[in-house]
Amino acid sequence: YLTAFKKVDGRGLELSMARVRAAVSQGLPVIQGNLENDLKDYPAGAFDYAILSQTLQATHNPAAVVEDMLRIARRAIVSFPNFGHWKVRTQLLFNGRMPVNRNLPDSWYATQNIHFCTIRDFAGLCAEIGATVERAVALDAYGSRYLFNAPPWAANIFGEQAVFLLRR
Repeated sequence: YLTAFKKVDGRGLELSMARVRAAVSQGLPVIQGNLENDLKDYPAGAFDYAILSQTLQATHNPAAVVEDMLRIARRAIVSFPNFGHWKVRTQLLFNGRMPVNRNLPDSWYATQNIHFCTIRDFAGLCAEIGATVERAVALDAYGSRYLFNAPPWAANIFGEQAVFLLRR
């Protein structure tokens, strides 16, 4: 969409070679690589935006990834599943097991997720690394938005996913 309709000069970095081939076959510029290692090869300020969608929780060092994104781009957009959502809390409380749902479709032993975090956890990480949160929104399954300021706990409880716009 961004390339076709907004004339964005975008580049993708994907770990899975099968997904790289699928993207390239659609005419998208994507290379195979590991963002935890390969972002270091990009020069500072090379991009206007760096986007990490639903992948942060699968990285070994989320803080370093976000810092690299903010080094290579003026702004970073990060989205992730919120492990503080009330359904996740309820499943843990009443079932005593890690949840399996639309946003978390795999059992704990088969998931790519290695760093579970809540919206408040990520906001804390941003403060620790000196990233400024320009905008942030939490979304529920129906697309309803929960802003982070009214009331501040609602986004963490009701948001299934979060999207943050960051800058240095």
